Amino acid sequence: MADRSQALTELLDGQPVVPVLKIERLADAVPLAQALARGGLKAIEITLRTADAVDAIRLVATEAPEVVVGAGTILTARHFHAAIDAGARFIVSPGTTQELLDAAHSVHAPFLPGAITPSEIMALREEGYRTLKFFPAEQAGGAAFLKSLASPLSGITFCPTGGVTPANAASYLSLPNVVCVGGSWVAPDELIAKGAWDEIEKLAREAAALRQ
Repeated sequence: MADRSQALTELLDGQPVVPVLKIERLADAVPLAQALARGGLKAIEITLRTADAVDAIRLVATEAPEVVVGAGTILTARHFHAAIDAGARFIVSPGTTQELLDAAHSVHAPFLPGAITPSEIMALREEGYRTLKFFPAEQAGGAAFLKSLASPLSGITFCPTGGVTPANAASYLSLPNVVCVGGSWVAPDELIAKGAWDEIEKLAREAAALRQ
């Protein structure tokens, strides 16, 4: 069985935090992505939660080649392919459907599918996935729950997202089955609205140092 997560692991390349971004203004996309990359977080996830999300992915892919831009909150095959066509280099979904698995098999871009129960995790393991999104992390049991999965589901690693903050990120990153965490705290809405790119770069630098 092929490991369909290997390419994703290579893209993340030891990055402890993947910024989870909501782009309200298209003009913010490139300077935000560049600030995060300067701070050491080159892989970012732009969520399809706003009208400009796909255009934001396209802009970052075109104008900030140093950034590894991915697409998150992918719920349908249509969104999956729209993000890929815009230049997304990896795809993230909060959960998993057969439609999304079929879409993932039709492209070469890595897919980070969501799972929170042992049955969901085992089903994705059978599909060849070894790195999964664990969402919503805090509400689903947090670091303690993930720790309990390490032995019975060995060989599976997670990117927990949802309720992850600077206060609890280290507890996740200390686990052997956590490869990274997803977080929005590195790019707060208020700093994006002000165009405070230097402050966002500083937050990114602090997040990049969480696992050294």
